[in-house]
Amino acid sequence: MQRRTKVLTGAGVAVGVLAGVGAVVGPRIYESTVVAEAAPTLDAAAADGGLPDPATLDGTWTVGDGSFAGYRLEEVLGGEDVTVTGRTEQVTGGVTVDGGALTEATVEVDLASIATDQQRRDDYFRGTAIDVATYPTATFVLTEPAELTAGATDARLVGDLTVRDVTRPVTVDAQIASAGDTVQVVGSVPVTFEDFGITPPDLGFVKVEDTGTVEFDLALAPAAG
Repeated sequence: MQRRTKVLTGAGVAVGVLAGVGAVVGPRIYESTVVAEAAPTLDAAAADGGLPDPATLDGTWTVGDGSFAGYRLEEVLGGEDVTVTGRTEQVTGGVTVDGGALTEATVEVDLASIATDQQRRDDYFRGTAIDVATYPTATFVLTEPAELTAGATDARLVGDLTVRDVTRPVTVDAQIASAGDTVQVVGSVPVTFEDFGITPPDLGFVKVEDTGTVEFDLALAPAAG
């Protein structure tokens, strides 16, 4: 009994949502530190001066290399606040700009490839939390046109986020800028785990907040053809 008590006392749990979105919980998955990635921001070259005349961006754009999406969550572990991030570069999709407005957008994230700094956490995320064998992707689909403004970077993207076959309306606070032939879109949206059928654990030694954040950084290139 004494040995079992020591094992249980040494267990750790984490939970996450993605893309963006995920939840992670598992025994004995923590090392002495947790490494969290910085929140995505516009590149200095892209942010300088904001967007050009939005009409010059009319056309179809494809999510390209350098894009990523993932989740960010807060938890209390052993009495200390901990930030956990999970990310993947397996992001696909495209957007359409028409008349200087973002009129269509679909982004799909491969949930099985989302990774943190802990393999055991990732294994639990892909299995118990999300069940990527059944629900391999998360998607965002724009449902309202988003007006773009020359010289500005802020944009409000209204759409549907689908995770584990659950679709919820969301509003994304985004920033959009261009550098050369590439358009960069970064943003985040708060999510509540239970809205997507994910219950964050509270096991005493670790407590995960009820909400997290889906975040992304998209590098858009003109569609071929």
